[in-house]
Amino acid sequence: MLKLPARLRMDNVPQVWAQLEGALRAELAQVGNAAGRSVSLDASGLNDFDSAALSLLLSALRMCGQNGWQLELLQPPKQLRELARVYGLESLFWADAAVTAQSSAAAALPV
Repeated sequence: MLKLPARLRMDNVPQVWAQLEGALRAELAQVGNAAGRSVSLDASGLNDFDSAALSLLLSALRMCGQNGWQLELLQPPKQLRELARVYGLESLFWADAAVTAQSSAAAALPV
């Protein structure tokens, strides 16, 4: 499992992405022989971030998708999920967000 650093801001995201991209490529190659087609990214230590963090996560999601893999973002801080929700990206990272959005939309329909 890969782990995000504690800080993801505009000034350090390019350096973090350079490291994460290499680690993702290695993980995809290593896990490629395993049964699962999913890569886990632990976000539990992330505590200082801005919207550039979403850019990095979208890049990771895109890389995994291009290779036929899914990216699992584990233990995200509440504020990161909220930021993703504000930008309309929450359902890209967390399947339960898509279910919640569908349930809310269905509940809002007149009967």
